Amino acid sequence: MHVKFKTTFFLFALVASLLVSGCQVVNVKQQAFNVTISNERDSILTRDKLSEASLNVLSMTGREAKSCMDDPTACLADLQQIPQIPQEQLFSTASELYLAKAKQLENSSACKSHPKAEETPSEKHQHQQKLHTDCIQQEGAMLDRSIRYSYAYLFHSNREPQQRIFDNRQVQIRDFYNQAIAKLASAYPAQSIDEQKHLLPSVQIGNSDYRLDFSDYPDLANQPIESYLSSYNLNFSGLRSINRRDGFGSEFVVILPKQKTDEENKYIIDPLNYKFKNGQNPNIRAPRYLATTITIEPAANTSLKDLLNDAPMMVKVHDPYRYDRIDIEKHSYPLAANFSAPYGLWLAQNNLGKSAYLTLIDRDQNLAMPHLYMLEPFNPNKKVIVLVHGLASSPEAWIRLTNDIMGDPVLREHYQVWQVFYSTNMPIMESRFQIYALLKQSFDLINPKAPAATDAVLIGHSMGGIIARLLVSNADLSDAAFKTLNKGNLFRKYKNDPIVKERLNIQPITNFDRAIFLSSPNRGTAFADLWFTKMARRIIRVPSVFIGAIGDTLQGDLSIKNTLKELNQGIIQNGPSDLSYKSKFIALTENVNPPKGFVFHSIIGNDTKSNNPAKITDGVVPYSSAHLAGAASEKIIHGGHSIQETPEAVLELRRILRLHLIQHGLYQATASK
Repeated sequence: MHVKFKTTFFLFALVASLLVSGCQVVNVKQQAFNVTISNERDSILTRDKLSEASLNVLSMTGREAKSCMDDPTACLADLQQIPQIPQEQLFSTASELYLAKAKQLENSSACKSHPKAEETPSEKHQHQQKLHTDCIQQEGAMLDRSIRYSYAYLFHSNREPQQRIFDNRQVQIRDFYNQAIAKLASAYPAQSIDEQKHLLPSVQIGNSDYRLDFSDYPDLANQPIESYLSSYNLNFSGLRSINRRDGFGSEFVVILPKQKTDEENKYIIDPLNYKFKNGQNPNIRAPRYLATTITIEPAANTSLKDLLNDAPMMVKVHDPYRYDRIDIEKHSYPLAANFSAPYGLWLAQNNLGKSAYLTLIDRDQNLAMPHLYMLEPFNPNKKVIVLVHGLASSPEAWIRLTNDIMGDPVLREHYQVWQVFYSTNMPIMESRFQIYALLKQSFDLINPKAPAATDAVLIGHSMGGIIARLLVSNADLSDAAFKTLNKGNLFRKYKNDPIVKERLNIQPITNFDRAIFLSSPNRGTAFADLWFTKMARRIIRVPSVFIGAIGDTLQGDLSIKNTLKELNQGIIQNGPSDLSYKSKFIALTENVNPPKGFVFHSIIGNDTKSNNPAKITDGVVPYSSAHLAGAASEKIIHGGHSIQETPEAVLELRRILRLHLIQHGLYQATASK
């Protein structure tokens, strides 16, 4: 009996234990932090799965996520029948569902495979084309719905956007809105541009009419465009950072068609007096790659009901350089922007570094004349910074500085950057003159009363530093130059020729009132006379187009053969040879300095461990050559010759540029900045 009781008690305890544990549904354990963050913030944009917030809402209907993603409209109808679902949750879930369906269509074979055009389309080809067109239209309709519900969540929910400032969900919905716009733009490029490459005033998407509004970017209203590209997820390997401004709107780059003229590759010996066909030097290049921000909004006073149906939508194009805020639904919000993407695309698609090397050995005539590139649409109210690169280089030398200017709100607000690109195999005197003419013509296009016409800043590196120094100096080198020529009598009859005189009579560009010279070999460098650089100098030739232009100008007085021989013996040598401390160019120009009172700065590299000025060198240019008396500041930075790429040099440049603004009363430094 005792044994039977014990057995019975044991069985009872076991069953009780099983019953108790079987009823415990919830258990607790610690999970990895990254899992927690992922569950809170991941969405259909980062994985092939809806966000936890949307899944929680769908659980109220009992429907599976996949069925809702396949048919978001039917799923949304079910959700609307549940009064317990708050309006915010309904709008946000609908936005993600429609975006998920659009992504599903985008990745389908029908949307991906665009049949090639055939002269006589076959029945099969016509069928494939119809499937593709129908798929794109369906995708557009889904994106239209996603945009509408995103907008409704952001601006028509019970709470204002400011009340949700710490909500993860608000960030997600803003991303849904931006991505829907980006995908809509990429799905409809052909339908949105006419035969003259102008954006159409309106496009039909689903049952909705999307109308263009250029009020915040009027310069684009009648501008032909080559293409437009979402910069939301562009990545550039050569840029240290992508400078963005957080805010509302989807970031784009508009690419304009390249304008070509028959004057583009022509060498013009007298650019100051040459009559260009359209009245403007074609080598002054307005930007082709434009930063834009797009918002899609309903027309004013559109009701929530109409917004969520088929009310017309306004596609508003904004210039993020001119506007940093926008008004939506009677409130002001920051305008999103990507300032690095247009610059990165310009560099990536034009391969400027390759052009620099090819022109150095006279293998590329595209740089016969120097070019000036504006990096943003010209703004008459912003001061101008002009950058001049060095030997065998290109505007790529200024990537770090340019990108940092774009990323610094103070500098971006007050400055616009112009990049000079020139052939460094040209004699430096000729480069100086051609760049002088180019900059004079560029500044002449500005209203003299506009802020941009005065107080510009000139920055030059290495050979570009020498050119920059001569661009702000005043000296007539005519007598000294003809004395320096071994056979001066040969050219003496051209001494008073205006074309010769304007090259040797150096005049300053008065639009500049500050200059910065980096690693500038003002008195030449022995590096140009080392055996390997001498070998390179034999390969590097004075551009043939320049020699041909001289021959044409001399009108047969000298044969090209004799001209070349004389040029090789005189002051006119290729750019690298001019950099030798033994060169006649250095002998002529080493004492030509900015006039008294002109503000200039020097930044000098030092790759030695010595602080002795007699020993300091950046490996190419010694301190004794880079130093200029009278500088407002002189900064010696540890580093090699490409000192302009170092963080220390960029910080010093930014300091000088802010100082320039302060001294002109354009900016007041505060402790917070």
